[in-house]
Amino acid sequence: MSIMPDHWIRRMAAEHGMIEPFVESQRREGVISFGLSSYGYDARVADEFKVFTNVDNALVDPKKFADDSFVTRRGPTCIIPPNSFALAHTVEYFRIPRDVLVICLGKSTYARCGLIVNVTPLEPEWEGQVTIEISNTTPLPARIYANEGICQFLFLQGAGAPEVSYADRKGKYMGQRGVALPRL
Repeated sequence: MSIMPDHWIRRMAAEHGMIEPFVESQRREGVISFGLSSYGYDARVADEFKVFTNVDNALVDPKKFADDSFVTRRGPTCIIPPNSFALAHTVEYFRIPRDVLVICLGKSTYARCGLIVNVTPLEPEWEGQVTIEISNTTPLPARIYANEGICQFLFLQGAGAPEVSYADRKGKYMGQRGVALPRL
């Protein structure tokens, strides 16, 4: 597997719509950076957040997920309570090529504040807005800024295309827009 450079990412975005909207260069003035970097793409978090709460004493069960275990917030920022968790999604819509696997890492600016970003790999031929899991590991409330950088995607091109892609399997999170909740 090879990690793909900026010129490949730019070409795939332009010719194949791999990332829409696509920001050609990294934007950093007064914001948490986003856009194309040397070997990746820094995605933005949208202005919709689902913050986990325990007001109804709900149990988080991935097989029987109840939407009353969170509150939805929209706006330019979101406060994640201490030792809590929120779901959000990228501004960008991704279309992953058949011979590519995408790995995501959190931005260092947030990591240095005790905020951990988790995204499972984007599989070959998956497409959609990416649901982002944000954990506040600190004993203090933490602020997230909408429409600014939240994570970096790294594109790994395989030696060849897989026999079966995410699209071939008709994966349950295909084509998602907004925050996608757990599905069985």
